[in-house]
Amino acid sequence: MRISRRALAAAAVLATVLPLSACSSDSDSGSGSSDASGKVEGKITFQTWNLQANFKDYFNGVIADFQKKYPGTEVKWVDRPAEGYADKISADAAGGTLPDVVNVSPDLVAPLARAGLALDLDKAASDYRKEYLPGAWESHRIPGTQGTYAFPWYLNTGPLFYNKRLFTEAGLDPQKPPKTYDEVFAAGLRMAKQSNGKIATFANIPTIEDFGRYGVEQMNKSGDGFAFNDAKGVELLTRYKELYDAKALDPQALTATPESTGHKFLTESVAMNPGSALDLANFKKQAPTLYKNIGITDQISSTGKANMYVMGVMVNARSGHKPAAVAFAHFVTDATRQMEFAKKVAIFPSTAGSLDDPYFTKEDGSDETRVRIAAAKSLKTAVNYTPVLFSEQMKVALRNEVAKALQGKESPKEALDNAVKACDQLLKQS
Repeated sequence: MRISRRALAAAAVLATVLPLSACSSDSDSGSGSSDASGKVEGKITFQTWNLQANFKDYFNGVIADFQKKYPGTEVKWVDRPAEGYADKISADAAGGTLPDVVNVSPDLVAPLARAGLALDLDKAASDYRKEYLPGAWESHRIPGTQGTYAFPWYLNTGPLFYNKRLFTEAGLDPQKPPKTYDEVFAAGLRMAKQSNGKIATFANIPTIEDFGRYGVEQMNKSGDGFAFNDAKGVELLTRYKELYDAKALDPQALTATPESTGHKFLTESVAMNPGSALDLANFKKQAPTLYKNIGITDQISSTGKANMYVMGVMVNARSGHKPAAVAFAHFVTDATRQMEFAKKVAIFPSTAGSLDDPYFTKEDGSDETRVRIAAAKSLKTAVNYTPVLFSEQMKVALRNEVAKALQGKESPKEALDNAVKACDQLLKQS
């Protein structure tokens, strides 16, 4: 019941996480202070991750407009392959060659902020804060610390798709899809029973985002430990165990990837799956039978708020041209540039007021527009349920323990206790 960060970026035709970065040969000469005042001038390197093939003209235009606005600046654009980007960031940070401006996900910016390499925008660029949605601005804050360490860039979220034909065959009303967790779990159990375990409702197991949407407290207030093993977290995993035992989860759910879960839904092997507006065109082309029976409903959430997937643009605190780096990072993420980008690819702007544009509010009768409008509406109050400090290693640890609980090797309580213990240990090592 989620779209992973990597699936999000793939849906946006950005290959993977779409980091955007900028290297400067002068970066070692910066002081690391939060002072970004001074004349906007100098040369910075703008390094993207696997963007040039699809968005060359767009970014060349952005760079040209920036250099025209700020005479005396020069932006060198370098595009790199997608694979190994997080490792590249780490190597640059360790080697003193970190880019001036880096497009990061919240979890990537966290270790850089702790190392003093990410500029605190609450201090250096606080005047810009009002230009962004509050939830987006706050997404790059680090628990236990003060400050915001990246400009929000593009956002994404999506609806929950369901197969009306499979709902009808299970005796469920296809015009009344589940709206609550109670309803969605009840529908899953009924569908499994009616199909003798042949049709699963979901093809994935719960992730950290699902715990957040269920209302589980994910971290302690001091930000130095995880807390998703509380009573509510155990309750959610227990309910998933019931689905698993009833074959309401796909048999391959324990090893599923976002891509494989999407394929399961495409081939009508499972009844429900999260997605985005871009998926509808894929359904129409590759699975016309599914497309005729597609149902669209809101994300299931106990908090009343949808999950927000967010990317940000970080400024290197040790850049030799901080005024130019801040100005460029803001320029790339301002309302004008974000709206232009959103009309080229299925993402949403993080700037205040942009989601009220007719592009995100005016119906034209198509399902694609319907999904875009619904997603834009939900993003106004959405939050990022993935803790900033939750690393890829922690996701693996949680997934492994959830699998043990579903297989009956550990109780849900034991599994989550072990997951929290493992994640806390990884947090101390970070």
